[in-house]
Amino acid sequence: MIKELLAKIQSKKALVGVVGLGYVGLPLVREFTRAGMKVLGFDVDPVKVKALMAGRSYIEHIPASTIKEMLKGKRFTATTDPKQLAKADAILIAVPTPLTKMREPDMTYVESTARTIAKVLRKGQLIVLESTTYPGTTREVMLPILAESGLKVGKDFFLAYSPEREDPGRTDYTTRTIPKVVGGYDAASLAAATAVYATALDTIVPVDSCEAAEASKILENTYRCVNIALVNELKQLFDRMGIDVWEVIKAASTKPFGFQAFYPGPGLGGHCIPIDPFYLSWKAKQYDMTTRFIELAGEINVGMPEWVVSKVMDALNDRGMALKGSKVLVLGLAYKKDVDDVRESPSLELIELLKHKGAKVAYNDPHVPRTHRMREYDLKMTSVPLTAANLRKYDVVLISTDHSAYDYDFIVKNAPLVVDTRNATAKVRRRSKIVKA
Repeated sequence: MIKELLAKIQSKKALVGVVGLGYVGLPLVREFTRAGMKVLGFDVDPVKVKALMAGRSYIEHIPASTIKEMLKGKRFTATTDPKQLAKADAILIAVPTPLTKMREPDMTYVESTARTIAKVLRKGQLIVLESTTYPGTTREVMLPILAESGLKVGKDFFLAYSPEREDPGRTDYTTRTIPKVVGGYDAASLAAATAVYATALDTIVPVDSCEAAEASKILENTYRCVNIALVNELKQLFDRMGIDVWEVIKAASTKPFGFQAFYPGPGLGGHCIPIDPFYLSWKAKQYDMTTRFIELAGEINVGMPEWVVSKVMDALNDRGMALKGSKVLVLGLAYKKDVDDVRESPSLELIELLKHKGAKVAYNDPHVPRTHRMREYDLKMTSVPLTAANLRKYDVVLISTDHSAYDYDFIVKNAPLVVDTRNATAKVRRRSKIVKA
């Protein structure tokens, strides 16, 4: 089986299936089609499938022209029919892995995808999980479900894990140029997965097991989570001491060795860093170990929106106003600058907290014209125009995301009060209007 599959991949006659056509899956489709491979995309959302087949995009940094390029020569087809997955020689899974309300791994999407594939699994297929998760997921969650098909892993079908490393909006690295870590269930599975990715991506990094590949992604994101928590804690300490944390970071960054700059913010956002460390903490308990360092970092980061709201309250109080009944304009709904990705964005929690405390809240984001229903939020809000007249209507403007499109001089000039969580107003002269948070 493996020889036939490898020959098909190397001749670029293999059909690549991608399950989940979002911020991870769609860039994968783009790279494989550009490499001359035929791709079958599967998603449970018929709206996404219809848009793609019509040449439209729903992700800002993947323009419609790219979708149309993918569709040329019938290199790409999208479907909601799971039976079509039987045609694919390699199936790459990019579905969400969120947390439950108890901050435990929610494997619902991974398990349901595995069951869908198990129903159509055939001999000679390769299955690769890309969703970020805890070490052991591929072997302990995916494999038992796929094995219900009656096929044997390593003999009839092949199984691997390769963590996605997407960073929406990034231009210096792309899906093609970011090194791809791959871990196989066995040697044959690793060979198949390596061969598939090598057709479209520049650098493949094979590791000894699925677990090693899973752990590598957790390490990457836990590293960032812990260091961001450190500067978030220092931001709170330095705020009490009357020291500008941003100036401190800038000064420390002049050291040419032994220091890497991380920056504070209103909380963590995105699909990985706010979630992955909790996956590892949960898994560690199965080995009678408490990951105190990781859990403390998570606690600090999770608490940042509350701290920002307290700074808004203090800023208003200093001007003889209460937060309750005040009009607050939140700038930026996306989790980071210059993208339309709102997954786990701290802005969402900030809006909820402000509303809960009685504030009248609106938002502006040039990349997110309106909110949509998410797993935990359904704000039903539309971005308000950022005009001088509108800015003057609000008691306080809260900068949550520092989009490049914003004219911060204009914002500070027209807003009565600005609370800045991103140091976006560093070069603005009207300092009396600005409170850093």
